[in-house]
Amino acid sequence: MGALTSVPRKANAGWALLASELSVLFRRRRTWVMLAALAAIPVLIAVAVRVSTARPPSGRGPAFLDQITQNGLFVSLVALTICIPLFLPLTVGVVAGDTIAGEASASTLRYLLVSPVGRGRLLIVKYAGAIAFCLAAVIVITLAGAVIGAALFPIGPVTLLSGDTIGVPEAALRALLIAAYVTVSLLGLSAIGLFISTLTDIPVGAMAATVVISIVSQVLDSLPQLDWLHPWLFSHYWLSFADLLRQPIEWSSFGTNALLQLAYVLVFGALAYGRFSTKDILS
Repeated sequence: MGALTSVPRKANAGWALLASELSVLFRRRRTWVMLAALAAIPVLIAVAVRVSTARPPSGRGPAFLDQITQNGLFVSLVALTICIPLFLPLTVGVVAGDTIAGEASASTLRYLLVSPVGRGRLLIVKYAGAIAFCLAAVIVITLAGAVIGAALFPIGPVTLLSGDTIGVPEAALRALLIAAYVTVSLLGLSAIGLFISTLTDIPVGAMAATVVISIVSQVLDSLPQLDWLHPWLFSHYWLSFADLLRQPIEWSSFGTNALLQLAYVLVFGALAYGRFSTKDILS
């Protein structure tokens, strides 16, 4: 009887820990500063394009940049294209790298591991918090781009890469799909950051290492001599969300990217658990 009652008790403790983790994460000033910085990127893009509309388009710059003046919905796409290589990995690296190392640095890790939480459940909760931030960051960029785009530019039917035209409601749905794609793309990096965070008690070191790994992956992905390695890099499909702007939608890149990210989550999640389950907790 005692064993049966302990199961829901542990489950309730897990949900309570998750709620606490999300509350702490989104009450931090650092979190809101990073989200505000991400929201400022589409605003800066839209203002810059609006100010420079008198000049003829140069054909240079991120994908969809020249389409912003015809349709403000493209502001979100341009902002995501700019944020994916650096700004999103930077902020995700900060959050993921701080998951375990931050608690150890603050001398609160031993307190969090009191029964019935356990180390495995704590890792899951910390990773869930990192995923929640990934989703929040992508949504902030998407919504900020949509709002400033509607304020400064006309909004209307969107011409897809396949040449077909869709209405605003369907275009909004495509934007949500792209946001989901980008969020999934960050799952592997978050798992890597979680693993690195179990290796050290210095959160800044874990944050920096996660960001550096993201940059290294993208550099390797840009080298044609390493074509055989590219499909295995977690950053390889980050910018393939353009396939969602075709009619019909091309789902192959979405599925391939999701499977790749899942593989990184499983591998680095297992490594994180293996390291954390045998680690001496001194703080």
